[in-house]
Amino acid sequence: MEILKCEGVRKTYGSGENQVAALDGIDLSVNKGEFVAILGASGSGKSTLLHILGSVDKPTSGKVTVDGTDLSKLNRTQAAVFRRRKVGLVYQFYNLIPTLTVRKNILLPLALDKKKPNKEYFEQIVSSLGIADKLDALPNQLSGGQQQRAAIARSLVYRPALLLADEPTGNLDRKNSKEVLDMLKLSNRNLEQTILMITHDEKAAMEAERIVTVEDGRIISDERRR
Repeated sequence: MEILKCEGVRKTYGSGENQVAALDGIDLSVNKGEFVAILGASGSGKSTLLHILGSVDKPTSGKVTVDGTDLSKLNRTQAAVFRRRKVGLVYQFYNLIPTLTVRKNILLPLALDKKKPNKEYFEQIVSSLGIADKLDALPNQLSGGQQQRAAIARSLVYRPALLLADEPTGNLDRKNSKEVLDMLKLSNRNLEQTILMITHDEKAAMEAERIVTVEDGRIISDERRR
């Protein structure tokens, strides 16, 4: 089942002779349950693509559909609600609220919608990610790897159609990087979560089942590894 489709996506900045194409005709399809790495150097357009897929930005032209929703038809408020409910976002900086416990940080997306968590699913997430014993701690009482696990748990709590991970290991040492990549693979395998990971790190990309390489705003290769 196709969960994401990009058709001729372009994003330009400036005008006339100063116009720059950050994305130049991106065509991409991702099926439910895939773990895909978007690999590219700084300035390749991969972060611009992530912002568009996460409904944070809109393409200049082309169409993006996530879980049957045409993102171009959403206004700013609708896009924010869609992002909270359908797209999980994981950044290299954890963006946890320092005054809230780990539990409250994880449940924040549901609290914003005044929804009650599914207790069984919540316990499955925190147990799978190895932070069940850290729920009453504050973020500053956790290691970097544990904070990133909490951020991943928060992104999963709404059962998003798509999880977007933006350089999730960029702020971690080798040991914690491996742990976070293992957590993403675990989420993909055990929770059947569709994941797009944006990275410049070839070793991190090799952990995905499919590597899409972006250069100068274009897809130059799409390799399925397994």
